[in-house]
Parts: sequence; structure tokens; C-alpha cells
Amino acid sequence: MKRLLSFFICLGVLIFWSSCRNDFEFSPSTGNLEFARDTVYLDTVFTNIGSSTYNLKIYNRSDDDIVIPTIQLENGINSFYRMNVDGTTGLEGAQEGKFFENIELLANDSLFIFIETTIDIETLSTSDQQFLYTDKILFDSGTNQQDVDLVTLVKDAVFIYPNRDETTGIIETLTFDVDGDGTPDETTLQGRFLENTELTFTNQKPYVIYGYAAVGDGQTLTMQAGTRVHFHSESGIIVTNNATLNINGELSTDQNILENEVILEGDRLEPLFTDVPGQWGTIWLFNGSLNNTINYATIKNATIGVLSEGNQNATTDKLTITNSQIYNSSSFGILGRATSIAGENIVINNSGQSSFAGTLGGKYNFTHATIANYWNSSFRQFPSVLLNDFILQADGSLITNSLDEANFTNCIIYGNDNPEFILEQEGDDFNFKFTNCLLRFDNDNLEGTNNYDFDDLLFYENNVFNQDPDFEDAFENLMRIGADSEANGEALLLIPAGTDILGITRDAVAPDCGAYESISFED
Repeated sequence: MKRLLSFFICLGVLIFWSSCRNDFEFSPSTGNLEFARDTVYLDTVFTNIGSSTYNLKIYNRSDDDIVIPTIQLENGINSFYRMNVDGTTGLEGAQEGKFFENIELLANDSLFIFIETTIDIETLSTSDQQFLYTDKILFDSGTNQQDVDLVTLVKDAVFIYPNRDETTGIIETLTFDVDGDGTPDETTLQGRFLENTELTFTNQKPYVIYGYAAVGDGQTLTMQAGTRVHFHSESGIIVTNNATLNINGELSTDQNILENEVILEGDRLEPLFTDVPGQWGTIWLFNGSLNNTINYATIKNATIGVLSEGNQNATTDKLTITNSQIYNSSSFGILGRATSIAGENIVINNSGQSSFAGTLGGKYNFTHATIANYWNSSFRQFPSVLLNDFILQADGSLITNSLDEANFTNCIIYGNDNPEFILEQEGDDFNFKFTNCLLRFDNDNLEGTNNYDFDDLLFYENNVFNQDPDFEDAFENLMRIGADSEANGEALLLIPAGTDILGITRDAVAPDCGAYESISFED
């Protein structure tokens, strides 16, 4: 009996205590919300392309549970912004993502608002291809109203993308002669051939490419100085048989903005993506393309910066690349396959595999190049420079092809691994030479064997091994060399001495190895 009485007493106390709670009695907000920031800056977006999702945290610092009567965008249903408040999208219909009612917020608690935008610049008033679009998030109304500003820079662009069949949803794919037998082959690469009116890229607007933009037989794609090209994921440029790519950048006066260089990168403009590798595919110089030139270009964040295939016996080099930089390639900076490439004043750094790979033989001549790799050495299999004369078939057999030339003169080949160049020979003709270079190679297991007899003047002459190049900050792709660089004064004097990648006249007596003449970083 006593136990039963105790049970009813406890039950009564619980009921009384519960009836006295006011946890679920929410008071209207009094305009005392606090915000993690008073302005949400959504990074630059291209017109009609959705932004990343940004967040804003709202705090109730009081000891009372409150209800926020309304959260809305000042421009209402006409706003280009859209919101999600703690997982809800607000009212249905035209006000969805724009207007929210009676949002509850417990005492000393917080909630998140997630913000996105897609803006059509054609509806805005602008004269310089970009527009600062603003709005506000309004909390409550009347005397209790608080607000947070929203700001986005919108850029106009020229968009190049494959066609889509509205009935089937199938996206256009490229058809061209892949195997060189004269018959067009259907590929799985989404993209289309550029029209005649699209074959000159200018600096008037940036270009945004979805899929692969292909240059057709007998056509030339020209990129003028100051052109900006942005590629979506799995996109790039293909230069097909008898076609040509000419990137005609010029020396810039401001190395921070590179106003005259042609810059090719991904289409994510947020600072978080500035140096993220593998955001797009490649510039693919297909077998049969010819007379391709790249001058004063920055190619960054690709899978392969430049892929050049075939034509190693062409009367002129298949690719001539000068005064250019290639950074943050998730696989290779430049990958050549039985091809011919000439490069001068080029810088390649931070590649998931090799910064330069000349495979299946070919013909390669580099002068005053800085080819380095400071990618995490635990995650790459190859050195900065890889040369071989074969390809391994799926059945285990080898196909070989002669390495006609591989000359590196006045270059720096370095990185955070050792060794930083590898020579793999399977065939009979394997011709290479390193002259007046700063090289990283300090491996007793390889030195003096096969292709690594560094005393053989036929292959190695006046090189400096394993000395500090004194890069400004190689991990940040700042590849200038300092006054203490061991590359200083070690280059072979060429006539004329010429200029470095920054237009600085090289020393007329003792020039420096690599793409840069040395400077004092204190200047």
C-alpha cells in the first residue's frame, strides 16, 4: 500500500512540474538577434550559373524561447537569392525560398540560413560586363526589424556548350577521326565543334566552356592577349586533324593580375577553388593537328595541362610553347606521346604525376625551363620529368618508338622528391642531353647505370646536381629564384641572351638557369 501511495505521489509531482514548464511558450522576438556577420559576400558568379551555398548563423542570446515572425528577402519574389532556413524552404509557390514565417529559436540557441543565387545579368543594368547585385535578409518588421546584407559580383560571359536533345535529354558528343584511318569515329566526349564565328577569343568577355570545344579540320582557334577561358568539370579544348591552336598572350605589366596573359582555368570563381587541381580536362592537341603555339599563357587546375599526341616528324614542331606557366595539374603538366614540342621560358609545377612527361619517344627541346614538382611526394609515382620510348599494352606487350631528341638546356629540374628525372629505355634509339642545368638526382641505386653516367659528355654537360634553386615559394607556385640560388650564372650563354619570362634581359656574361633571372626577394 505504501508503495502504491508513493507511486501516486511521484506521478502527481511529475504532472505538476510538467504543467508548470514554459519550454514551449515562445515569445515574439524583440529585435535582439545576433548574427555571425552583418554582410554575406557570395563570391563572383557567371551570369545564369548557380553559386556555391553560403551560410549565416543567427543567435538567440536571451534566456527566453522566441519566435521570429518573418524572415524574408527585401526584394521578395523578384530576388535572385534563395534561402533555406534550418532545413526548410518557407512558403510554397513564388515565395518559396524567399519568405518564412514563425521561425522558432530556443533560448541561448542558434540556427543556420543557407543562401544561394543564380543571376541573369541581362536583367540588370550594366555597361562593363559585370554588376554588383545586392539584397537584404529582413528579420521581423517595424521597430524590431533587423537585416543582413547580401552582395554578389556577377560577370557576363560567352558560353560554349554542346546541344541537348530536348526529347531524349541526350547531350551532343564529338565525332572525329580518332584512329587516323580517315573515317570519323563517334566518341563519348560531350562537346561540339566551334562555329566559324567562335574561332577568335577576345578579352571583351570571359569564355565559359561546357564539354569539349573542338577545332575542326583546317580551322584555327586564336586566343587574343588578355583572354580568359573557364572550363566546367570534364571540359577542355580538342584540336583535331589539320587544325591549329594559337594562344597569343603578351607580357603583362602587373604580375598580380596578368592583364595581358591568356589564362585558362576552371569555372569555379570562389577563392577556395583558386588552386584546386583537376577542375577540368585538358588542352588536347590531337594527332594530325599542326603548328600549335602557346605564348604568355597561364594554364592551371587541369587534369592534364596540355596533351600533345603524334607528329614527331613534322617539319615544324607540333607545339611551340613560350613564356608560359602550368600549375596544379592533377596528372601531368605537359604530356607528350610520340610528338614534337619546343619550349622556352616555361614554368611547370605541382603535378599529381610528372610536370613533364615525354612518352613513347618523340622530339623535345626545352631551353630556360623551370620544371619542378612540389606535389605531396607520398602521392605521386613519377618524378618532375619522365622520358620513355614505349607504351605497355593491356596484354603486357611493349610498343616502342624512337626518342629522336630530348634536349634540356639551361633548365632547372627539381622538386621535393628524389630523383626528379627518370629515363626509361626499351628500344634502340634513345637520344637525350642535359646541358647547363640544375638537376635533382641523388640516388646511388641508379647513378652510373644505364642512362645515368653523368660523366658521359654525350648526355650530360656542365650540370649542377642537388643544389638549392632557392625558389621564392615553390609550394605556392612562386618559382622565381633568389640571389642565393645555385642556378645563378650557371646557364650557357646564348646569342642573343634574350629575356626571361618576365621580360628581364638575361645577363650577357653569366645568365641563370631556368625561366627566371634571379632577384633579391627583399626588393
